[in-house]
Amino acid sequence: MSLLTTLIDAESLARLAPHDVLIVDCRFDLADPGKGEREYLDGHIPGAVYASLDRDLSDLSRQAEGMGRHPLPLESALAQSLSRWGWQPGMQVISYDAAGGALAAARLWWLLRLIGEKNLAVLDGGYPAWQAAGLPIEKGAAVTRPASNVSLCFDDRLMLLDHAAVSDVAPGTLLDARAALRYRGEVEPLDRIGGHVPGALNRPFGDNLDSDGRFKPAAQLRDEFLAVLGAADPSSVVHMCGSGVTACHNLLAMEHAGLHGSRLYPPSWSGWVSDPARPVAKG
Repeated sequence: MSLLTTLIDAESLARLAPHDVLIVDCRFDLADPGKGEREYLDGHIPGAVYASLDRDLSDLSRQAEGMGRHPLPLESALAQSLSRWGWQPGMQVISYDAAGGALAAARLWWLLRLIGEKNLAVLDGGYPAWQAAGLPIEKGAAVTRPASNVSLCFDDRLMLLDHAAVSDVAPGTLLDARAALRYRGEVEPLDRIGGHVPGALNRPFGDNLDSDGRFKPAAQLRDEFLAVLGAADPSSVVHMCGSGVTACHNLLAMEHAGLHGSRLYPPSWSGWVSDPARPVAKG
């Protein structure tokens, strides 16, 4: 099986041998945290395990540390989740959600890159694309492979956790994935205050998808990101959003477009505004 590093379509996923791949259902609803798992039990891609954004891909107990609304899980906690699913280093992982990867699927993809894995892909179009293709589904909890026992270590070079370092990011290389209204500070439904980090540019993550919920062609994505970033080196780009989740969608889109090496600011806006002394820009 060839290396899959960004996206896979539903038909190609259906052709993969089940023992060769770990499929992870990451459906999640911020307004109803239990909805994704209920939908998973009602029907999912055969063999898929379920990952909760709150329980498996974040550590909500760390919110008080100023690490944002969805703080990164500890390395040991992520290792426990992967071990429970029977994952082994080097195993092909395919993640999906119901939003074209825009929520937790891209977050899992990035977390696995953070531990040095490369054999990863997000299902283009997510679960709706699987259903639209008329492919089989499975109900109830999947019969999982035997549990493993893995340990892992995050590569700190792929992220910025120090809020002070964000202020030192070169002008024109901090990219905010939130909707334009939130970036400009005209509305703010989730965080203490609206606006953006001074100097940040805006690339709403929804702009990565076409009307069918699938990623735009790589060449088009490349042109659109370069139109925002100008002459900035892709490897100098730092992504952020509200809580470090949808920013992963922009990072995935850049990698798919051949713009390699950008990083993530996981605390993102919710972490930045946890200290009222930090500056806020509007407009």
